[in-house]
Amino acid sequence: MRKRPHPIKIPDLNVKLLRFISFRSYPSFLSKRTPAKYALVRSHWALLPAIVFCLLGSVALHAQTDVRALAARIDQHYDHLQTLEADFTETYTGAGISRVESGELFLKRPGRMRWEYRQPRAKLFVTDGRTAWFYVPGERQARKAPLKSLEDLRSPLAYLLGRTKLNKEFRGLAVATDVRPETPGDIVLRGIPLHLGGVTQVLLEVTPQARFARIQVDQDDGSVTTFRFSNQRENLPISADRFQFSPPPGVEVIETERLGQ
Repeated sequence: MRKRPHPIKIPDLNVKLLRFISFRSYPSFLSKRTPAKYALVRSHWALLPAIVFCLLGSVALHAQTDVRALAARIDQHYDHLQTLEADFTETYTGAGISRVESGELFLKRPGRMRWEYRQPRAKLFVTDGRTAWFYVPGERQARKAPLKSLEDLRSPLAYLLGRTKLNKEFRGLAVATDVRPETPGDIVLRGIPLHLGGVTQVLLEVTPQARFARIQVDQDDGSVTTFRFSNQRENLPISADRFQFSPPPGVEVIETERLGQ
């Protein structure tokens, strides 16, 4: 059973301020009405905006600190990985289209990954860290692109086994308090990727073990692509040959910067 994360705690000073502005404390105080007492109450309410401002500022600073601490935990977790295997489900909605696919993901440091789509049909997306390939078994063409210039939603996920920092990959990284995690106990982060164009936001659902359980990518055309990861296995041996691809005989190679879905 996964441990529940520690809740965000409001500093004691803020609790005292909340009690100070609580209206429930006033009836007994005003049981004997005098002008002086009413003047004191009015002065307390006059301080309310300043108190609330200080309270919100303190909570915001505390939340920012928590985001930095969580990002550091995620970085530390993935920095210690050499390989990662997981089952994945990819969901796409947009332009009147809805598509659900699933398969198995393999990642190996540095920057190598292999997406084996199995349902509803077999597809392969693989990169050795330099060149990426996309191929559908039985088709007469295979697509090839240099990884550095590739505009593909799957390519940034290779950074999970790199030496980068989460705060350097996303602008405005923060807790998405308006988004409910799919699994109780998880935390959802929101940010804008710095190296992926056409994306309005990315949601990252993080487990208490600092693993990514869900990555949702919202694009500026209104489409949404969501990756969900389960059965994650870490640091198991994966042969480097698994990240190589040779087109079958008779298959034409098309060089491009977008490999398709």
